[in-house]
Amino acid sequence: MKILLAPSETKVSGGTEPFKLDKLLFKELLPHRTQLLHHYINILQQGDLQKLSKMFGLKKEADILKHKKDIIHEPAMKTIERYTGVAFDYLSYSELDDHAQRYIDDHVILCSNLFGFLRADDLIPEYRLKQGEAVGKIKVEKFYQEHGANLMEEYLKDEEILDLRAGFYDKFYKPAKAYTTLKFIKEGKVVSHWAKAYRGIVLREMAKAGIESIDEFMKLPIEGLSIHEIQTKKNKTEIIYNIEN
Repeated sequence: MKILLAPSETKVSGGTEPFKLDKLLFKELLPHRTQLLHHYINILQQGDLQKLSKMFGLKKEADILKHKKDIIHEPAMKTIERYTGVAFDYLSYSELDDHAQRYIDDHVILCSNLFGFLRADDLIPEYRLKQGEAVGKIKVEKFYQEHGANLMEEYLKDEEILDLRAGFYDKFYKPAKAYTTLKFIKEGKVVSHWAKAYRGIVLREMAKAGIESIDEFMKLPIEGLSIHEIQTKKNKTEIIYNIEN
């Protein structure tokens, strides 16, 4: 099975490996990624603070200037370690044992706002791009949907899919085959912040248990959660969890 995960806008700085664009998932995307990065770096080099503020989703000049760099020559680290949002904090990849880390590396596909579809162990530099913002005239979600959605469909054709992404990332790729998603409710209401946290918790428990199918996942006990309802509509099955504490 494969697990789809959204990125975060916040990222760890640094890295120990060289960045190689041609080593990322789907070599067929190389010319398209090259085109997008060319536009991105051109905007950085022009140095228009207003444009950069909008593209980065930042207001303070010091914060903007921190991200005004040639990312092609910046050091890289694993994608799963680069991101630092709520889900990644609760996943705590660095604290997992080698077996669980290998599970994440092998099973998780992320959807970057700049690089598109990535394996968890693909090496990427630090970058900044606000979710939903265009790079120049390129709408990134439409760009990767056009050039990469068919590659994802082929890549996942023999896999069960657990989609842990936020709904925005359907714009990059929405499975045409059967897939499973999760929803989290507390006291009858859908939650957002805790949804991010529990996506990380769910993924962590899956990695520790070595879950290889949706059937196995359905039997996995997760502390603080109970299955409230399961809904299936067309090719989408949604497991609705009740947060108990």
